[in-house]
Formats: sequence, structure tokens, C-alpha cells
Amino acid sequence: QVQLVESGGRWVQAGGSLRLSCAGSGRTVSSYAMGWFRQPPGKERDFVAAISWSGGTTYYADSVKGRFAISRDNAKNTVYLQMNSLKPEDTAVYYCAASRGVLGTAPRMYDYWGQGTQVTVSS
Repeated sequence: QVQLVESGGRWVQAGGSLRLSCAGSGRTVSSYAMGWFRQPPGKERDFVAAISWSGGTTYYADSVKGRFAISRDNAKNTVYLQMNSLKPEDTAVYYCAASRGVLGTAPRMYDYWGQGTQVTVSS
């Protein structure tokens, strides 16, 4: 069993930066593909970014390309999401997730989920 805990979410002004962290426990996540998703108020959960177990492959949603960067430190069992040039439309609860299978962008491909961390971007 894998437990995931996100942290780093907070209120920030537009144009600012945040780094989210996702710490894994229970079992190491070093062999799992990892993803970040977000859910704005009243909307569905959407893909943000994903990274392979080795860190060699990354995927990004078009809306965050060039602004967000996903990375991982397998020695620390942690995945990060660096978010720059934040916009009000980035406001959402951000979730990290772990996949035992292939790297993907669909929520159904992920087996374990954290509880989420709130990011609020004001204009």
C-alpha cells in the first residue's frame, strides 16, 4: 500500500511561484509513474503533469507547458511540481497520484491518490 501526502499549496498572487511536494510512504514510490492532477471548484479533475519512474520521461498539459515542471527524488520518495508564472485559472486543489502501470494522463490509470493541497491564485 502506498500513502501520498501533498504539501506546499497556499494563496499566491498572479505571476508568483509555488513548489508542491508529494511525499510517499508505506511503500517506496521509486518504481511508480507519478502524476499531478488538479480540480478547480465545481469542475472535473484534470491532468497537469506526469513523470516516469526514472524521471526520464515527462508529460504536461498544454495549459501548463513552459510554466510548470515536474521532478522527482527517488532517494527521498518525493515528487515535486514547480509552478511559475501562476495565473488565476491555476486555482484548484492539486492532487498527486501513483501508477503501478505505464505513464499516462488519465486519472483512471493511477492507483493511489493523495488528499490534495489547495492552491489559490489571486489577480
